[in-house]
Amino acid sequence: MILGCSADSVQTQEKFSAKYNLNFPVLSDPEFKAIEAYGARRMKQFLGKSFLGIVRSTFLIGPDGRIAKIWDKAPSKGHAAEVLEAVKQLGAAQAR
Repeated sequence: MILGCSADSVQTQEKFSAKYNLNFPVLSDPEFKAIEAYGARRMKQFLGKSFLGIVRSTFLIGPDGRIAKIWDKAPSKGHAAEVLEAVKQLGAAQAR
């Protein structure tokens, strides 16, 4: 199962999902509860200024409910293929 999450409103998430034709749910977390629990909200820098922001991250959660792999600062290009490969490897390891 794939889930996305951001602090945007439900309406904004619906527009985003429709625009990019996503085939998975995108969750709204305006209070940052899940985002902070996963450590994805932290200090960032842009143009020499520091601010509290959300770092695009990916968490692969195994069948046992534990985090199997973390991609901190996940890139947008090529990332899906990398995650899919990790899912396949995790499945193969579970099958052994």
